[in-house]
Amino acid sequence: MVAENPGTSGDPGPSADPASPASPRTAAQQGASVFRPRRGQAVPRLPAEPRLPLGASPARNAVMGAAMVGYAWLLAATAPFSTRALLGVLLPGAVLGVIAYGRPPERIPPPDSVDVTGFSYWVICIALLFEWEASAVRDNKSPAVHPSLTDLINPLIEPHPVKTVAIVIWLLSGWALVRR
Repeated sequence: MVAENPGTSGDPGPSADPASPASPRTAAQQGASVFRPRRGQAVPRLPAEPRLPLGASPARNAVMGAAMVGYAWLLAATAPFSTRALLGVLLPGAVLGVIAYGRPPERIPPPDSVDVTGFSYWVICIALLFEWEASAVRDNKSPAVHPSLTDLINPLIEPHPVKTVAIVIWLLSGWALVRR
């Protein structure tokens, strides 16, 4: 039988009170080693100071961020549906694909059950999106009456800085998918 840590099983015990002299938090804050765990007893740990991931540095992150914003600024200046715009979209996709293939992330275990209510909300939203786009393609004779979502969003992201922010968000979303 393994002894339980006092204060974890429902009864408060002597170490549950932070003002108690036997509390590990108080002992660690004072620099004294008052708390001595018994054999097989878990040692309580104080929260460590937040650290950057291994190999990360603020300077490197700043340079990468500046490069990403600069790339987005240049890509936002290209004409829509041009060869430069196509290559500007394919290049980050290829880079992220190589990174994802070369360093596959540690997989998250699947959940035991699916939240049917939340899943159904997403399915309804995606079905409405497809229905909107399909009816816009079908009724393409009159885009003013029934525009596609692209036709609705294009005027909103037309200013160069807004388009740059949209591209940065797109790049960060791709990076988040690769790191998942």
